[in-house]
Amino acid sequence: MITIKSDHFSVSQICESGQCFRMARCGEDSRYSLIAFGNYLELWQEGDTVFFDCSQEEYDRIWKTYFDMDTDYAEIIKSIDAVDGYLCAAADYGSGIRILRQELWEMTISFIISQQNNIKRIRRCIRLLCEKYGERRQAQNGTAYYAFPTPQALAGAAVEDLYDCNLGYRSRYVLRTAESVLHGEIDMEGLYRMDYAGAKEQLLQLYGVGGKVADCICLFALHKTEAFPVDTHIRRALAAQYPDGFPFERYADYGGILQQYIFYYDLQKDAPACEQHPFH
Repeated sequence: MITIKSDHFSVSQICESGQCFRMARCGEDSRYSLIAFGNYLELWQEGDTVFFDCSQEEYDRIWKTYFDMDTDYAEIIKSIDAVDGYLCAAADYGSGIRILRQELWEMTISFIISQQNNIKRIRRCIRLLCEKYGERRQAQNGTAYYAFPTPQALAGAAVEDLYDCNLGYRSRYVLRTAESVLHGEIDMEGLYRMDYAGAKEQLLQLYGVGGKVADCICLFALHKTEAFPVDTHIRRALAAQYPDGFPFERYADYGGILQQYIFYYDLQKDAPACEQHPFH
């Protein structure tokens, strides 16, 4: 078991922030489970101490990077203009959120599925998709889980079977995207070497990927923190709080992190996270 101390790490806030769909509470327990990069993790928190049920080797190899532990979120929050009371309040409220460095292929499919969908339904769609097309594995504690389906697995699916996973009209998007990746029509690994604008342009070539989805993939998989996904929820918040425009230039390198604070702040004020639409 690995323990870390951080004033800017909240397991519950990360889970409910709308960026990760395979992280959930373990029943009524304070533990959370997470499946990422084909691995299963349980973690929990007491105050500012976070407990990872894994070896030091696994933490160093996967989870330290996944949770973006080398980024100083305190400095980012400190850089917010003190005159901007709304943004200061949002950052304080969601100060435990970290931008996860998630697997690119999984995020591409996940945010295609997220369109016109709510978090509860997205999680169910992805769970069904993984159970049907993902590899069944077993964690060291005996828990059975499923890895995220490969492009090969999804490219070989029938549209009707994807509909059975509750994907609706997104089924064709998922199938076409899987075929594009499988046939090398887009160089997924090459996206990491591109700047934000270039990566977004490439992602927009995928069937069913629009600007908002491309920005989500850039932010939550490629960790291009200048990406600032704007859905109707964010657009409404910006219109109410920044009628003269959000100061993007001031926060050019990490606007996406601030976007998460704004999103989570307004999300939690309005209703429980599971009832909200993350990006639509």
